[in-house]
Amino acid sequence: MDPKVISLVIFIIAYILFIFLPQKRTHVAIVSALLLILSRAVSFKEAFLSINWNVMGIFIGTLVVADTFMESRVPAYIAEIIVNRAKNTAWAILAICLLSGFISAFVENVATVLIVAPIALALAKKLKLNPINMMIAIAISSNLQGAATLIGDPPSMLLAGFAKMNFMDFFIYKGRPSIFFAVELGAFASFAVLSFIFQRHKEKAQLIREEKVRSWMPTFILIFLIFALALSSFFDIGFNYMAGVICMIFALFSLVFEKIMRRRFILKSIKSLDWDTSLFLMGIFIIVGALTINGWIIAISNILSGWVGNNLFFGFSLLVFVAVFVSAFVDNVPFLAAMLPVAIKMSENLSVNPALFLFGLLIGASLGGNITPIGASANIVACGLLKKEGYPVRFGRFVKIGLPFTLAAVTAAYLFVWLIWR
Repeated sequence: MDPKVISLVIFIIAYILFIFLPQKRTHVAIVSALLLILSRAVSFKEAFLSINWNVMGIFIGTLVVADTFMESRVPAYIAEIIVNRAKNTAWAILAICLLSGFISAFVENVATVLIVAPIALALAKKLKLNPINMMIAIAISSNLQGAATLIGDPPSMLLAGFAKMNFMDFFIYKGRPSIFFAVELGAFASFAVLSFIFQRHKEKAQLIREEKVRSWMPTFILIFLIFALALSSFFDIGFNYMAGVICMIFALFSLVFEKIMRRRFILKSIKSLDWDTSLFLMGIFIIVGALTINGWIIAISNILSGWVGNNLFFGFSLLVFVAVFVSAFVDNVPFLAAMLPVAIKMSENLSVNPALFLFGLLIGASLGGNITPIGASANIVACGLLKKEGYPVRFGRFVKIGLPFTLAAVTAAYLFVWLIWR
């Protein structure tokens, strides 16, 4: 069979299975990648080179650092201080959401939810509140800010890998305000939505101080990692290897710290990492790489360019809102991985700065997952924690908060990107 046909058929089948078997997404991705190699749609060498090892280094390295940071209990300690100093419950909830967003800009979203959730649940029990709305707000705030920096979430890492963007490029890119400012504008708009939702909670919020910081060293490690990534931007301009190497070095340092200070076995720490998502990412790189190698990316971008014609605003809007809709129901990683090279090719066909389409695509894919409880891993984890506490989340209940939050954030960020990069 023609390799071109094989690569497309396997991609379509894999994507359908991602939708209907989200819990088996890693198995689907790995099996699909192996089938592509065995059917010779791609060679082993092509498959290996399709994986962006710099991005993988960043992801795995930051996972280790984030795990050590979470185990230090510093985020939970800070969250308790914030809650105790808030003038009422509404401001306490909003402050927790802001803290979740801040942490999520540097720590993977699921880890952020696991860090902050115990504080939110404790507050809800103390004040006899239903914690569903609070937990939903924490999850979607985490997803929103994950797109703000290179190390915040896998979609940002994918964008950086495809566009050769370094850490500082997320703040200022080619002399203009970059994706960070678009996300923050979206956060400002969505904060107004959350303020409206929680405005009726006027009771005083106060928790009994329970958290104790085990060590401040992981916090310093995370801060130094951020500075190191910022400095690497001046040396590895093409975003080829240095960021991944730096993250792995800091990961090794974190593991040694865990071994010495907490007497925790290094092998146990390594086993506890999110290897499921790591393998999923590698499989996705190969699946999308096969599409690129066999010419499908060029074909799809030419078709979309033909639909758009010379109407740049229509093309930009189409990419953003299709991304929002698809990501509301499907994991944003495979969608974004497939569409990033298409966006780059479309920008070449239309002779526009690729940042316009790339940033719009990231906003749509990252924020669209906030609409439904299945749109992002952080949402699934938050709903799982709530169910464990005896508060099952209905689909409509989640959408009631997620939809207005997403529309406010996407609209503000989308208009910002259009005005700066058109």
